[in-house]
Amino acid sequence: MASSQSPLAERLRPESLDQLVGQRHLTGKGSILRNAIEQGKVPSMILWGPPGTGKTTIAHIIAHTLDVPFYTLSAISSGVKEVREVIEEARQKEKVILFIDEIHRFNKGQQDALLGAVEKGIITLIGATTENPSFEVNSALLSRCQVYVLKPLNQEDLVQLMKSAIKHDPSFQAKQIELKDTEALINISGGDARKLLNLLELVIDSAGTKKIIVTDQLVMDTAQQRIALYDKKGEQHYDIISAFIKSMRGSDPNAAVYWLARMIEGGEDVKFIARRMLILASEDIGNANPNALLLANASFEAVNKIGYPESRIILSQCAVYLASSPKSNAAYTAIDGALAMVKQTGDLPVPLHIRNAPTKLMKNMDYGKGYQYSHSYDNHFSPQEYLPDEISGSVFYEPGNNAREEELRKHLRGLWKEKYKY
Repeated sequence: MASSQSPLAERLRPESLDQLVGQRHLTGKGSILRNAIEQGKVPSMILWGPPGTGKTTIAHIIAHTLDVPFYTLSAISSGVKEVREVIEEARQKEKVILFIDEIHRFNKGQQDALLGAVEKGIITLIGATTENPSFEVNSALLSRCQVYVLKPLNQEDLVQLMKSAIKHDPSFQAKQIELKDTEALINISGGDARKLLNLLELVIDSAGTKKIIVTDQLVMDTAQQRIALYDKKGEQHYDIISAFIKSMRGSDPNAAVYWLARMIEGGEDVKFIARRMLILASEDIGNANPNALLLANASFEAVNKIGYPESRIILSQCAVYLASSPKSNAAYTAIDGALAMVKQTGDLPVPLHIRNAPTKLMKNMDYGKGYQYSHSYDNHFSPQEYLPDEISGSVFYEPGNNAREEELRKHLRGLWKEKYKY
């Protein structure tokens, strides 16, 4: 039991699965993890999910339910020495649980130190990570663990947590607390239950009165933040990302950076922002500036490694570049036109001369007969037919009106003088 001096999130940490909020797919009645806990047959596992979703809490509940020795290490401050010390102690006991927070920060050598003890059952390992364990946990250790994915807590879960805290925490009993607004609490905490409860406690303690009405304004004043309230799942979320995309498509870097700032202040997922820029780089810029796709992809990779607040610089660089680039949706309209043709005409046969002919039978059936190898001709080009006869001459790609694609148009016009009228 946590002391009265512990943070609210620690004081309210559940001790049973029935007290846990969220993660019903793992811990609800009849779920795979709950069944394992109730049967006392808990495997070594990796708990993968966003911050504040219950990874540490589930580990504590397992140890409390099974009533077994429980050791905790943090991958930030612990190394092979500490791991080996726990394993040595575990040899003298039974059913020891070793919980390692942020296990993705362990290097290969540190992870390898766990292998033998996990495999022999000396310890039951519970690792917590916010990163994809497929990439961050070595395959040998991963193969010895079950991976359980924790879902972000939804708004209903978070509000339930706050109401429960107000109702049950002894420090709040002598006060009259009304939870009028919840948007600022949820947005500032980023959906992290631990941050949410500790922020709620700060707001209530800072009010200095017995009767407290929790409003968005009170929360922002207490947190000393003037944030733009931003509902990441509501209508405003879609309106702002729409404004961001249309500003870049409309070649307005100033507006693009403004809407980017709105999303950053609202705590939007950096992957979501970077993913939308990656799509725009191809959909709205395309071959007018092929480097846009390269930069957008590099930005996506970079923000995944860095996170806030530094990733704002990378996002800004990419947004400004995309907004300032020449625009073309020619590739986008080309594939949509081709898809429409496929739906209209069905599975047209591939012309015989461009079919693959790996066997003698296929060659006897004229597969590949008459194919002209482009590199054997002037300009590495032969004006043979590549489309099915039924749609010969169809134009799907129409080069955009920009310097780069005008060069492509001239090139294609020189090659396809008779077939395509570029």
